Order: sequence, then structure tokens, then C-alpha cells
Amino acid sequence: MTQIVQCVPNFSEGRDQTKIEAIVKPLKNKQGFKLVSYEPDADYNRTVVTLIGDPQAISDALIPFVKEALKQIDMNHQSGEHPRMGAVDVIPFIPIQDIKMEDCVAYANKTAKAINDHFDIPIYMYAKAANEKKRINLPTIRKGEFEGLKEKIKDPKWMPDYGEANIHPTFGAIGVGARIPLIAYNIDIDTKELTPAKKMSRAIRHSSGGFRFIQAGPVYLESREHTQVTMNILNYKKNPIYRILETIKMEAKRFHVRVPSCELVGLIPKDALLRSVRYYLEAENKVYDKMMPLDKLVELTKTYMNFRDFDKTKIIEYYI
Repeated sequence: MTQIVQCVPNFSEGRDQTKIEAIVKPLKNKQGFKLVSYEPDADYNRTVVTLIGDPQAISDALIPFVKEALKQIDMNHQSGEHPRMGAVDVIPFIPIQDIKMEDCVAYANKTAKAINDHFDIPIYMYAKAANEKKRINLPTIRKGEFEGLKEKIKDPKWMPDYGEANIHPTFGAIGVGARIPLIAYNIDIDTKELTPAKKMSRAIRHSSGGFRFIQAGPVYLESREHTQVTMNILNYKKNPIYRILETIKMEAKRFHVRVPSCELVGLIPKDALLRSVRYYLEAENKVYDKMMPLDKLVELTKTYMNFRDFDKTKIIEYYI
């Protein structure tokens, strides 16, 4: 069987379409993997790229991709709602089919070394590829962001895993890792006031007493004129989507605001949707069929969880 990984590079440009197209071009129409999507967000000033296929082919293509990001993005003049420490901010490898996590760790390290050798960009290894316990969580590494990393990197405790203890002057640094599928999930809040989203984020975020495996924060989306609770669900099997969504709806009642819709960034495993759809069907005493076709699963997901801009191309299994 063929080894298949998902790789989700994030780069720090989401507004200039000309730059976005130039950065993504080295990933288009390549042998061995598919460029599934690239999703720019002007408010976050960030683009999420999704690749699926052969890990070596992906690793090789990431070199010209990083080279173009280095050419197009100067972090000294970049700002947005999303935390970031580099022009290409993160590169995670995710096992999908016939590949073990330790193999993804090996590809992550191989890619990190190659990027540093070519461009002298410092690299931090995170998640399953972390070499130290304190570097498992990406937000801990990224704390201080591009601006703060200029001094942070000089601390011996924050020596990069690849490269010297100096930030690249225009690019910054990259986090390269290996992890299980992460769900980048945002819940829309129908208000311009940020306070409700702040308090809702605190209610679900693990670091402030909420749910395990949840990273969350508030953001105002100027382009949509409402706020969001934006989050990463690090382990959907331990804390499924429905549990997070229903908690936010419950908290929203305190502030007399609506929760009109949700947004998925990147792809999602079919199993993550099935776990939540099952909850809602059983709550209504309806029949649940884990073998339902993707079209039916999409229909139920939109009905019960109000996903917007969602279809079966957002599900990993569609491509396998």
C-alpha cells in the first residue's frame, strides 16, 4: 500500500492574492501529491494550505515553496489576527494511510534540516516531533510571536532545533512537526463586541480551566463584521465537535447573542463528523448509520452544526 500523509503548511499572507498565488505555485500540478486547497483569510492575514500524498514528494516540494515565501513576505511589515512567528509559520506532517507517526516525525526532521540548510531559517520541532517536553505545544514556542522571538531565540532554553540562535531578519522562524489530525474550527458569534467571545473562549480553553485538547481565543472579523471563537481541537476523539459547540451555545445565552454558524479551515476526518452527527441523531431518537455516504454526512453536518461553505471536498476520505 502507498504511504499517504496530509501536510498543512500555513503562511503569513492572506490579503495580497498575487503574492498568495506566487507562494502556492511551486505546489501545483506535482507528481506524487495533490494540492487539495489553499484558503486565505484577510482578517487573519494567513493562508492554510492542504496537501495529501507521498511524504517524500511533499517534502521535496516544500523547499521551493519556502523559497517563494521568503521572497514574497517580510515579517517586519506583516500583521493580522492570527499569532505567527514566521513567513511560513508551521509545517505539520499527519499520518493518513499506511504510515506510522514515527515516520512522519522522520519526514518532519528531514524537511526541517533541508529548509535550514538551504535558507538559514531557524526551525523549532513541535508536537510529536518535539525534542523537549516544553516544545510539544506550538503556542508555547510561538509566544511573543515574530517580534518577541528576536530576543527569545537568544535564550539558551529556546535555541532552535535547527539553525543558529538568530531569527531570520525578514522570514522569522518555522515550527515543523508531526501530529494526529487537528481540527481548525471557528464558531461565529453574532456581535461586534469582543467580550462574549473572550469569555466563551475561556470557558472551553484547556489552559484556562476548560476542555482538554482545546486551544481557543477570541477574534473580530472586520470583513464579516462579527466575532468568532477560533480554536484548534487537538484530539477530536477525546473532545468531539458537538461538545464544544453546545458549550458555546450555552455560554452565548448569558450574553444574549446568537451562534449562527461555524467554519472549518482545512480538512477534517470523516470520523470526526460521524461522532458529532451520531450525538444529534441519537438525541432526536433517529437512526444512525456509520456507513452513510459522504453526501448524506455533509447534509447532516450542515443541518445540525450549521457549517458554512462546507461540502464533501472538506473531508479527508474524499481524496483517498
